[in-house]
Amino acid sequence: MKQRLFSYIDTAGFFPVIILFLVPFNALIAQAGDESSLRIMFYNAENFFDVSDDTVKDDDEFLPQGVMRWNNTRFSRKLSSVSKTIIAAGGWEPPEIVSFCEIENRFVLERLIYSASLAKYNYRIIHEDSPDPRGIDVCLIYRADKIKILDYNYWIPEVGNNEIFRSRTVLFAKVLAGGDTLHLIINHWPSRRGGVLSAEDLRRRISQMVSMKIDSINSALKGKAKILLMGDFNCTPDDRLIKELTDLTLSGQSCVNLSDSFTSGGYGTYRYQGRWEVIDQIIVSPSLLNAERGLTSLQGSAKIFMEDFLLMPDPAFPGLTPFATYRGFRYQGGFSDHLPVVIDLVVR
Repeated sequence: MKQRLFSYIDTAGFFPVIILFLVPFNALIAQAGDESSLRIMFYNAENFFDVSDDTVKDDDEFLPQGVMRWNNTRFSRKLSSVSKTIIAAGGWEPPEIVSFCEIENRFVLERLIYSASLAKYNYRIIHEDSPDPRGIDVCLIYRADKIKILDYNYWIPEVGNNEIFRSRTVLFAKVLAGGDTLHLIINHWPSRRGGVLSAEDLRRRISQMVSMKIDSINSALKGKAKILLMGDFNCTPDDRLIKELTDLTLSGQSCVNLSDSFTSGGYGTYRYQGRWEVIDQIIVSPSLLNAERGLTSLQGSAKIFMEDFLLMPDPAFPGLTPFATYRGFRYQGGFSDHLPVVIDLVVR
């Protein structure tokens, strides 16, 4: 598997220094026998807005005159932070697929893939504006020299006759990699913080929609679909809605939440009032777990990417917390309030 060799925090400044030792890609993918690997990352990028006013979106907070005082300098720094996180998460090379939530628009992604750090890796974009009132979207970038997108779509759950869906859509991408097909589903479910009951009902509808879609994909492939479900679910693995997804029986076996192991070290992907939570998760279909041929995920292949430069001492509680761009309304200049999650798929 790809491993990052060394990183440390440059204590003289804000940005981390990442030292990477580069080797040819054919040396990277040589694992055992004819196996190679594919790394996929999910990252809640924490309000990655541009600095222009979108008149049909509620982006006023993240404008130069807005309460967050978002400007070109801060945008450029965020761009550098996200690109450096992607490079570091890849280790030898950046991940073949990087999925996101909390990205404002395609322009942000274009600036990212053509940045100095990422321009040479031939990333391409899948993005569509969502109906979310703030305009934060679910999307991904992929390395076109290593990945082929066979199809993609954005899913919206059914709503009542007088209702309008006003949240993030779910991204589905059918991916060809290593001669095998992967069905990738990227999520950013509504938050339940604040006690909004309507959000809970919407979360239930999204969960039911995803379950039905997974069942339909698997049925069409006669129980052999390789499905990878990941994203910010805004709830933990023991939540009822997540359990309904993992209890989904495909070919007589249940889906597996690889994020169950994330809590073993006492950490998570997000910290709320001094308590770590695993709300960014990775779930796989039984056909993807320990497959004998083609793409396969092994136990222990998913992890939280939590290097030192992504963390800082929690100013309010004992311990560490993600080094966020903002803490409340105060600009910190960090990376994100979430930690990324990654999974390595082996190609057999």
